[in-house]
Amino acid sequence: MSEYDVDVVIAVHSAARPIKRAVSSVLKDTRAAVRAIVVAHNIDAGEIRTQLGAFATHPHVHLLALRDGIRSPAGPMNHGLDAATAPYVALLGSDDEFSPGAIDAWLAAARTTGASTVLARIDRQIAGPDPLPPTRRGRTRELDAVKDRLAYRSAPLGLISRSHFPDLRFTPGLGSGEDLEFTAALWFTGSHIAYERTAPGYFVHEDGDDRVTFAGRSVAQDFAFLRAITSSSWFPRLGRTQREALGVKVLRLHLFDAILLRLQTPEGLTAHRDALESVIADVSAFAPRAVSLLSRADRAVLEEMRAEHIDPDRVLQRLSSRWGRSIDALVPRNPFLVLHRQAPYRTLRATVV
Repeated sequence: MSEYDVDVVIAVHSAARPIKRAVSSVLKDTRAAVRAIVVAHNIDAGEIRTQLGAFATHPHVHLLALRDGIRSPAGPMNHGLDAATAPYVALLGSDDEFSPGAIDAWLAAARTTGASTVLARIDRQIAGPDPLPPTRRGRTRELDAVKDRLAYRSAPLGLISRSHFPDLRFTPGLGSGEDLEFTAALWFTGSHIAYERTAPGYFVHEDGDDRVTFAGRSVAQDFAFLRAITSSSWFPRLGRTQREALGVKVLRLHLFDAILLRLQTPEGLTAHRDALESVIADVSAFAPRAVSLLSRADRAVLEEMRAEHIDPDRVLQRLSSRWGRSIDALVPRNPFLVLHRQAPYRTLRATVV
């Protein structure tokens, strides 16, 4: 039996990161027995030890090193998860911190409900409270992946039961989306999922100067997570509504983000159109109704992308109208799908904190 209640894994790849602040937030104002597992990734562990200051010799801090030469957070996060022994694990970015009392609140919820995962409230330094996932109003216990649209929470922030997910790991080698297979498994194979909506939560600092950006990845690289999900052992067991919920989210968030990024590349959107169409085809293969559940505004973007001569200004105009409150942003083309749980009206209506 572990001497800790919770292991917190923190991957750090630069001595410029405020790792001391992150570790302090784990150990300070926490009553539970916690340990910070810090993984120095592709950097001399001595540099990170120096940045930790007094925490470098703290008995509840475990510093590890990983040199894999891969620019992906999957490796160090998995290395930390491999070292975890506590009943529960949590993940923390080296730029970020836990609010005082957050771990205790999540742990109390996990023990009370038997939840396989406790979602954290997320507060962003600039944007404020994160409204995702767009759950049923006020829902905090016994969340459902479909009814509460949990796939919209792409980051596994909160508390995870190791007994439920002893072997769950991030998808290795991906430059982006390495956490999407991980989180999909949490939502679609978990049980008694809880959401500490009003408790102290996870604070995202947006003052870092080297967070991962687009970095010229191909569309195929950006959507490699989709193959990881559909190839997983649990995916074939999903029902139609579960696949639909996942498929709509992939299109609504990831596809349109990818369209915007490629619109801004020197070669333009036309060069990436076939690859983007392949993503739509891949999603439609496991969720045939996903495209029909998109809003009129979403479908208008796809039409502009498919035009013989793409007008970047028109695409940008269509993209900017997607998340408004106009009729086109709120309803799909098929009026019979207006009140579908995954259609835009109910999803946007639920997107409140």
